Amino acid sequence: MLAVDQKPWKGQGMEGWTARWYTRTRRNDIEDFRRQARSAAAHLRSGCDVLEVAPGPGFFAVELAKLGDFKITGLDISRTLVDIAAGNAREAGVKVDFRQGNASAMPFADGSFDFIYCSAAFKNFSQPVQALDEMHRVLRPGGEAVIQDLRKDVSLDEINTYVSQSGRSGFDTWLTKMAFRFMLIKRAYTQEEFLRMAEKSRFGACRIDTGPIGLEVRFTKPARTV
Repeated sequence: MLAVDQKPWKGQGMEGWTARWYTRTRRNDIEDFRRQARSAAAHLRSGCDVLEVAPGPGFFAVELAKLGDFKITGLDISRTLVDIAAGNAREAGVKVDFRQGNASAMPFADGSFDFIYCSAAFKNFSQPVQALDEMHRVLRPGGEAVIQDLRKDVSLDEINTYVSQSGRSGFDTWLTKMAFRFMLIKRAYTQEEFLRMAEKSRFGACRIDTGPIGLEVRFTKPARTV
């Protein structure tokens, strides 16, 4: 059995047709992205530095950029998705710096960001604890990282309800349900696994809230004390 901080795959990003299909199907979740962006914006000060890890098509980052004067960067391992996200930002008339890179070896200096967000991607990272350590490193003291992802104990009935209510087409609905059933649920983590990873990481702890099909996991980097 593999340790919780190790995955059997290499964390390669989606490219080509797969990335374009993912962009098309995730567009059906745009209201979720808008709600998540509003929630994040409510707690961010003007001018703060935000990093989205694995932004995919960039929908969250683009929606957040519409809501305030934030300096937003997106880091994704997929070149195709970086290009798609940059195009989505241009089309929306907002500025987001999308870059290609690995979540386990981020190309940023220590203490570069005030807030980090990662949605629906953490379960795919091949070195999750190392990715948490990198988030800790690039956060400023007092900064927060939020991970939203699928929970391991989600039922197929819950998945079917979520996908059926998302407005996807017939074939897209079927393909998305198959992806959840045969790939995504298998990769997902339990609350206990997130707690163990947090303990192993430089954060040392996390707070977890449960949603309809997922988990919201919050990590805080302590502020410096005098």
